[in-house]
Amino acid sequence: MARKRFRVRPPMVVTTAVVVMSTLAAAGTAATGSAAAEPGPDKPTIRYTEYGIPHIIASDWDGLGTGYGYAAAKDNICTLADTYLMVNAQRSRYLGPDGRTSPGQNQNSTSNLNSDLYFQRIKDNGVVERLLAKPAPDGPEPQVEEAIGGYVKGYNRYLAETGVDNLTDPACRGAAWVRPITELDVYRHAHAEIIMGSADVLLDGQVTAVPPGASAAASKTALPKSAPKPASRKTSPARTAAKIRDSLAASRQQGMGSNALAVGSQGVSGGTSMLLANPHFPWQGKNRMWQSQLTIPGKVNVSGASLLGLPAVNIGHNDDVAWSHTVATVAPFGLFDVQVDPLNPTKYLVDGAWKQMTSQQIVVDVLQADGTLGKVSRTLWSTQYGPITTSILGYPLPWVVSAHAVRDVNMDNLRALNTWLRLDQAKDVHEVVDTLETTQGVPFFNTVASDRKGNALYADIQAVPNVTDEHAASCLTETGKLLFNQTLPLANVPPVTILDGKRSACDWPSDPNAVAPGLLDPHKQPRLIRSDFAGNANDSPWLANPEQPLTYPRIMGGMGTPRSLRTQELILTAQKRINGTDGLPGRGFTPDSMGKLLFADNSRAADLALNATVSMCQSAAFGLILVDGTLVNVSEACPILAAWKSHDFTVDSPGSLLFANYWSFLQGSQGVEKLPWKVPFDPKDPVHTPNSLDSGSSAVRDAFGRAVIALRKAGMPLNASLPDFQKVARGSEQIPIHGAPGKLGVLNVIDAGQVDGKLDVVFGSSFIQQVRFTSDGPPEAYSVLAYSQSANPKSPHYADQTKLFSGSRWVTSRFTEEQIAASPVLETKVLD
Repeated sequence: MARKRFRVRPPMVVTTAVVVMSTLAAAGTAATGSAAAEPGPDKPTIRYTEYGIPHIIASDWDGLGTGYGYAAAKDNICTLADTYLMVNAQRSRYLGPDGRTSPGQNQNSTSNLNSDLYFQRIKDNGVVERLLAKPAPDGPEPQVEEAIGGYVKGYNRYLAETGVDNLTDPACRGAAWVRPITELDVYRHAHAEIIMGSADVLLDGQVTAVPPGASAAASKTALPKSAPKPASRKTSPARTAAKIRDSLAASRQQGMGSNALAVGSQGVSGGTSMLLANPHFPWQGKNRMWQSQLTIPGKVNVSGASLLGLPAVNIGHNDDVAWSHTVATVAPFGLFDVQVDPLNPTKYLVDGAWKQMTSQQIVVDVLQADGTLGKVSRTLWSTQYGPITTSILGYPLPWVVSAHAVRDVNMDNLRALNTWLRLDQAKDVHEVVDTLETTQGVPFFNTVASDRKGNALYADIQAVPNVTDEHAASCLTETGKLLFNQTLPLANVPPVTILDGKRSACDWPSDPNAVAPGLLDPHKQPRLIRSDFAGNANDSPWLANPEQPLTYPRIMGGMGTPRSLRTQELILTAQKRINGTDGLPGRGFTPDSMGKLLFADNSRAADLALNATVSMCQSAAFGLILVDGTLVNVSEACPILAAWKSHDFTVDSPGSLLFANYWSFLQGSQGVEKLPWKVPFDPKDPVHTPNSLDSGSSAVRDAFGRAVIALRKAGMPLNASLPDFQKVARGSEQIPIHGAPGKLGVLNVIDAGQVDGKLDVVFGSSFIQQVRFTSDGPPEAYSVLAYSQSANPKSPHYADQTKLFSGSRWVTSRFTEEQIAASPVLETKVLD
């Protein structure tokens, strides 16, 4: 039978009654995924247990999606509605053009107007509709279609029952932009999540690109204040490459990341394998994670978290497999340098012939200062490779004698939805690998997994530009070669390519083994299955396990390069626990030891540098350090650091803020290998080198003096603890948060700051889960969602898990029907 073409369904509003019960509905008692499972309930059923975690059971994917959509909207309808506003390019219409939004993966944000222009172009080009019309794997598989169709029903049902004017969340109560949704809204949201690795870096540069000699008026709108200034024509290739590299390095430090550790049978006590999932995601906005369990008896039984609004578990476990993702070192885009005609810069040279760029007039509605609606129109330009951009992460890429075009490996990717629903049903790590290879839908992530059979998996199998080492050598421009090679010393900076656009042969070639044109053969991408451990902390794949270094095409990251301090901490934690040399009782991981080691908040930077720093401080003549011509008295700081023997960033750790400020000044945005170490990096000992900080270095003295100045200027005592600074406001409460920025080598990453004028965490540990398998019986899982289930300040689940996280406590997961039914706070909602 031919697959039907996608048809957008109208918003569906269900108004049937809701039955609320205090005990488990008679909805079937078995949901283990086995062939003998009882059939699911006739009606989607949501069972709420402690901390508002929904356990959704249904007889089919449509019903499962309905329950998910209803429960997700109940907790976070304002966040979801704001996301649909963004992907439909209507933020300027309702919120004005000058507001800010963050469509990408880190702290960078863009104006509402630029965001709207970017997403309106995607809408005008029918990108998502075209993908939906394709058969799988390019288009969604039937189970995805059914789940998303159900999700729309559930979301719209909650909105109809509650009413926009009666929403409890003040963020959107009564807002005109809160409306029923369609399936297309959900697919657009999914697509926006998949492309955010490119959007975050290149969005502004694409929507502000103006041909040389053209005025802002020529594009019929003034460029925003955030638009990059034109670069000098004399910018050298070396300078351009270095600036792009530095911008990427800084962006990686300020954006999403994760740790994940899979432990096999040789590293577990009392079980066959374990997994630690520790994603570092934003605490606000569309990239919040949300926890649920999804069950169709006999088909799927999976528990974990998803990016809010995507009806599948992205990070979690089923009966036999647990998995997580970490941000990888693959740039999901590439640049093409195209030579332009100096007399007509919208013409470019390909294979000896001049071609005319494609112009596209993008029009969006804009709320004006007087409250009326106006329109903004901007002309955007494209080549056969993709859109023109004139900046990358704010660094200018001048459109002068040449221009830069962008090709996004994920622009044609909706396959990730198929990937995640298949992962939800995997039986072992080999099925995980097969899913990754046959869908190539993972957008910019590594996958780390463990299974009941005792295997630990690391796999960087995803959508990757097909730029082999040979293709790169043949086609990189002069700047491209410098950029591609300059990233080698930095373990976590993706190798960005700039290819010669004058030759069509330099476009990404199609590989017969890849799922889609322009993708790298998945069999060339690195993977590792071991019985001890495998993990990743956002460095390149090379050292997922130091006993078996990996090799792969350069496009996927560096090999033989220094590891970040966080990667060192992850590997050392695994090795010491498996060997029993970490000071804890016994050998091998248990849920207790894994939780203690993560929430110990140990700093690898302090392990390596604290003693040398104390020595430097104590040796300062008269306790004085010269900083910018001014003597700074640091004598008070020396005993504070000397007493900080724990090296941790827990909530009660005097001295930790002083060290964190000092380390920030010392490292800046450079890689750890650039610091003044006496022992340099040795690729034969990558976990322990570099080491031995040079206490006599002027850089060390200067950074320490600046840290003392900074704390004094902020009015904070030098012995301040984390609660004096790092806390979140939840209503009238100030909740202290433990953890620290990743550059300090702390696994529990937390980056705090001001959000909407209040102290909060910008990004960091979000959904944390550890899972242990045994040879039989259900998986043993513990989790905590650091920012809690709901962004609604009126919700009882707005801060409950945040308090747990603050106290380094966990939620004991309920997975089996018996465990769910035993919850003392069980509340059941049947969507009849």
